[in-house]
Amino acid sequence: MGIGPMSTGADRESISAGGTGPPSDTGPYDGDAHMTSKPDLTPAARRMARLLAGVRDDQLTAPTPCPDMPLGALIDHIGGLSLAFTWAAAKRFPDGPSRPPSADAANLPPDWRTRFPERLEALAAAWRSPEAWEGMTEAGGVDMSGEEAGHVAINELVVHGWDLARASGQPYDAGTDEIDTCLAFVAPAVEQSGGQGIEGLFGPRVEIPDDAPALDRLIALTGRAPSWAG
Repeated sequence: MGIGPMSTGADRESISAGGTGPPSDTGPYDGDAHMTSKPDLTPAARRMARLLAGVRDDQLTAPTPCPDMPLGALIDHIGGLSLAFTWAAAKRFPDGPSRPPSADAANLPPDWRTRFPERLEALAAAWRSPEAWEGMTEAGGVDMSGEEAGHVAINELVVHGWDLARASGQPYDAGTDEIDTCLAFVAPAVEQSGGQGIEGLFGPRVEIPDDAPALDRLIALTGRAPSWAG
């Protein structure tokens, strides 16, 4: 199951627990410090754009780490979430109430290779505004604080970036600060679920060694096997 905007009240309650800090097996970092920060989405957004540029047309039907979501569908989802979280940052919704982004390759516009990188750049720019992190907003049809929405957005970019890289055979190297920010957000929610996953967000936690690299721990927390290879 891929991660995505929250779809139920129970999901939102679990994610809201993110400010409590990660459990001890997620590594030595200060979760509270990361949760109260305003991370820059630019590196993750631009990395995603580079990965999109590396996808060949003949790979669009390839499997991804997200069950029942081939690569073309994942790319459609990335394009949709880029818009959804740009609107969440601005707190303006030109298409009416927000809805979960679709995941269907049939929806890919012919110019997605140029349009989606532009959306990603706009997403990062929107979250550079301090006002984006304040007050309440919505994404995926769910009300949440601006701070929650911003952390969901960077988590989407980092984890779906890994999905995209694995599915298309490209290298992936997220920044340490990005990974720590995502761990501090995801780990408490996974802990609250007892490692069983959160419907609409991600599947059950995959068990890996405690001393695994931080990116592998993040990927495992979101229900993916770090060793996934298609």
